[in-house]
Amino acid sequence: MKFRAAVLRSHETPFAVEEIVLSTGPAAGEILVEIAGCGMCRTDLAVRHSAGRTPLPAVLGHEGSGVVVASGDGPDSTIGLGDHVVLSFDSCGDCRNCRSAAPAYCDSFASLNLFGGREEDASRLTDAVGGALAPRWFGQSSFAEYALVPARNAVRVDAALPLELLGPLGCGTLTGAGAVLNTFRAGPGDTLVVLGAGAVGLAAVMAATAGGVRTVAVDRHPERLDLAERFGAVPLPAAKAGLAERIRRYTDGGAQYALDTTASAPLINDALRALRPTGTLGLVARLRTALQLEPGTLDGGRSIRHICEGDAVPELLIPRLIGLWQAGRFPFDQLIRTYPLADINEAERDCDAGRVIKPVLLPERRDR
Repeated sequence: MKFRAAVLRSHETPFAVEEIVLSTGPAAGEILVEIAGCGMCRTDLAVRHSAGRTPLPAVLGHEGSGVVVASGDGPDSTIGLGDHVVLSFDSCGDCRNCRSAAPAYCDSFASLNLFGGREEDASRLTDAVGGALAPRWFGQSSFAEYALVPARNAVRVDAALPLELLGPLGCGTLTGAGAVLNTFRAGPGDTLVVLGAGAVGLAAVMAATAGGVRTVAVDRHPERLDLAERFGAVPLPAAKAGLAERIRRYTDGGAQYALDTTASAPLINDALRALRPTGTLGLVARLRTALQLEPGTLDGGRSIRHICEGDAVPELLIPRLIGLWQAGRFPFDQLIRTYPLADINEAERDCDAGRVIKPVLLPERRDR
């Protein structure tokens, strides 16, 4: 099967939209999805700085949504032909964490999603002249017209929904909202500070507002603070001095929860100082340098932990977020700007420059 996809051949070169070849159709437990749209996530762009850990050349993209056009079926198949699906991260389904409803902490998460994929994926995807492309990124490789995915990655959604906009619910939006709803289980009377008002941070703000949580959003970009304020948060510029004191002022003496999306050590220390005793800080961004905590920041029973994929079971959280959106309480679609797949490099430039919060790439519809 031949179709078009955006291929990243090296860390320095732009994406190239070209024809690629899928040598086999879906096996048992797999589905072939015609992609309606795919969000561009910071994790996709971080491959450029991964020091060779992600195999290249590769087709990236892991916030896909689309229609199932072929299925390998299997004894536990719940996804059928014609179903509209949102795609999320891959997991083995068999390890202790997967069996304990914690698939984001799957024993094989890194290998399945970031550094190689499943062994059986090798050589199934090639370029037009037979050159091997890396196995499926996050089980998807959905910067493409089609994606071959494990059925367990897919969440069926109502066919009446705007399918092309739903892909970000599978990762970035799920991560921010899940941190609030699953990890913190924050609710009325709680207080939260969100560091970084990008796609993940603003999803956290929306989820917090929907749950009656008093929220402060910190960012250095005025236009992003304006969005955070529109979604219900108190906006605080990151550049001004005394950030921890200002946060405590707006959270009645200290926030119960803090979510960092920046991986900035100074901001992380500010967040810890702004927590009330017993408060919790969650980290979702990957730290690139050693994190040195300032003395006293963990006193008073404060804690710090990493959060992956919003501690989500996608088939539970994605429908919940769609329900909040339908009720007008989770307007994630206001963060989206769409681009044709052919304009993927423009979308990356706009994302890097902060001109767009969440690019969504739309494959061209062609007669086949």
